[in-house]
Amino acid sequence: MELSEGMLDGVRVLDLSQYLAGPACTRMLAEMGAEVIKVEAAPYGDPSRAFTPRRNRRAGFFVQQHRGKQSICLDLRSDEGIAVVRALADEVDVVVENFSPGVMDRKGWGYGELSSTNPRLIMASVSGFGQTGPLRDKPAFDFVAQAYGGIMHMTGDPDGPPTFVGIGLADTGAGVHAFGAIGMALFHRERTGKGCHIDASMVDSLVHMHETSVYAPSITGPSEDAEATEPYVPMRAGRHYQPSAPGAGYRSPEGWIVVFCTQGQIAGLWRALGRPELGEDERFRTNDGRLANREELTDLIESWMATFATDDEIITALEAERVPCSRVLSPAEFADQPHLVERGMIREVVDPVAGPVTIPGFPLAFDDHRPAADGPAPTLGQHNHAVLRDLLDYDDERIAAMEAEGVLASKPR
Repeated sequence: MELSEGMLDGVRVLDLSQYLAGPACTRMLAEMGAEVIKVEAAPYGDPSRAFTPRRNRRAGFFVQQHRGKQSICLDLRSDEGIAVVRALADEVDVVVENFSPGVMDRKGWGYGELSSTNPRLIMASVSGFGQTGPLRDKPAFDFVAQAYGGIMHMTGDPDGPPTFVGIGLADTGAGVHAFGAIGMALFHRERTGKGCHIDASMVDSLVHMHETSVYAPSITGPSEDAEATEPYVPMRAGRHYQPSAPGAGYRSPEGWIVVFCTQGQIAGLWRALGRPELGEDERFRTNDGRLANREELTDLIESWMATFATDDEIITALEAERVPCSRVLSPAEFADQPHLVERGMIREVVDPVAGPVTIPGFPLAFDDHRPAADGPAPTLGQHNHAVLRDLLDYDDERIAAMEAEGVLASKPR
């Protein structure tokens, strides 16, 4: 595949975000070819620069999230630093921020203020609970959003405590939602010439992900027209998927294997097990029956798996009958997976400070474009001079004065 120019070439983004939710959005914009100018607060910059693990005092987290971006480091408490951000907003297409609601307005950077001089501006505000609503001012990190958004309730053993999903699901989910919304807003602007303000909430992104547990209680229970008179109660089911069986991780000789079958695939599972007669067994003939007899079904599948020497042999037998299945992989194994490597979902990049770093690739594929942020992650304030000179026409004397006064900062890491 030949690489085309980035789909967002010519789009300029001012990134006022930090940590993960906003940077996840601007990382994808950079990979699509946008020019992303990351504003960092002096003197230390984005807190993720100090995250561990690190090599040569360079955080792998920062390398992953900020490749291909530019960095300008400003004292955002100073009048001049605030004024610089205000001026840069007139020179960009998109602003992304994840301050607490109200902070942008207090600094004079609210959408109403910025769009008054740049009416084509698109702003994406990424926050925990959104820009409106009774909880708009409630502090939030990813796990807080997982709790309020019902993800923790649906994760873990039924008799155990609610459990965090072990990744930044709310942060990254909100960032990806904001990325998609920016694409829609850019398209809308092409047709109308008007910008807009996007409100992307971590909690909203998680509530949107529930495929069964929000609607099911509303259409079950004791009513004249309900087909199921027992109310559906959303509840974590441990290693099992609550609505369907088989749908679980099953103990295998070398670890765990997930098997999931709807009614359309279940006959393939019986054939793989060498037990086609189970298709007529009243315990397993329907999904309701399999749910009622889930423990017996689990014992049957795991006993079959125990007859194999390796997990690969089990996978081969299941795949021969088109049974949906997978080994349960650790992310540490990703680099050894040819499928992920061939699709570019696992990449090794060479950072000028940290050296070789393995990072996730871009999750969308286009037939004439392979998104990739090929530039390195910036050192702190690396682009102070270039941004101020090229976008705001500041001369060297003025920039030097800002450095002397501490309005601008930089470090080699």
